[in-house]
Amino acid sequence: MKFARPNHLATLIVSAACAFLPGCTRNPPNDSAKLSEAGPTTPSAVQKEIASPSKGTTAATAMVQIAGGKFIMGDKDEVDAPPHEVVVSSFFIDKHLVTQEQFQKITGANPSRWKGDKNPVEQLRWSDAVRFCNKRSELEGLQPCYDLKTLKCDFEATGYRLPTEAEWEYACRAGTTTPYFFGDNPAKLGEYAWFDKNSGGHPRPVGQKQPNPWGLYDMAGNVWEWCNDFYKVDYYQEAPRENPRGPNEGQNKVLRGGAWRFSAENCRSGYRYNESPGYSDVCFGYDIYGFRCVRKAVGAAGP
Repeated sequence: MKFARPNHLATLIVSAACAFLPGCTRNPPNDSAKLSEAGPTTPSAVQKEIASPSKGTTAATAMVQIAGGKFIMGDKDEVDAPPHEVVVSSFFIDKHLVTQEQFQKITGANPSRWKGDKNPVEQLRWSDAVRFCNKRSELEGLQPCYDLKTLKCDFEATGYRLPTEAEWEYACRAGTTTPYFFGDNPAKLGEYAWFDKNSGGHPRPVGQKQPNPWGLYDMAGNVWEWCNDFYKVDYYQEAPRENPRGPNEGQNKVLRGGAWRFSAENCRSGYRYNESPGYSDVCFGYDIYGFRCVRKAVGAAGP
């Protein structure tokens, strides 16, 4: 089994620094993450960009409509990602990662370590992302997806939520079947992503690299993206073919996409990562976790 780990030297340096700070005793993330090779088999999917108005609280947020379709999710060489066909329904997804400016205007807070209005918001828990989704929904007159007492998601609600792992990979692959959405060669990754070789040791403003074929930015690198699903090693073997939404329960949540201090290997379209949804240690990892929102495409035809 392969594991997604941060740069070892960087981890040692941060570990030494954090040893002198209170509350900074947690080890680096326990990574049970992997990769995928095969991707969407329907490259004819249609995308339409819209703007989320947010009713005066923030600038309009661009979203892209992803037409439903099927693709091969998984990778034959990874223990937690056996290839299997998945069908997803149409949905809207944010064109960019949620920025600190957007998060601040909607929630009144900015938990990020690396401050910058256009930087992705980071150093936040899964539940922080969920609360943002609900607040954004309310401000736009949409039905919130999450019950904040149970943190369960109502997938029939009209508001914003985190993407399922299947939705995220389908959108990331954008009709491609190669390890990266731009091909097989990781040498080209610098054109599309911020990762350990080019980030300069911190996250970067969103949208500076080239987008994937469906017009989505930073799907690889910059910060890992929280998904709605609980993580389970063998979930793919039991998942439904249509609109899989992860196990009903678990200890960790899925993250996807790689991050600014991770290697090219971790930025592949199907690479799986996971973390405790309540992990909030400022010394390790949380400045590598961000998110983007999705919402159902009301009235759109199914797959």
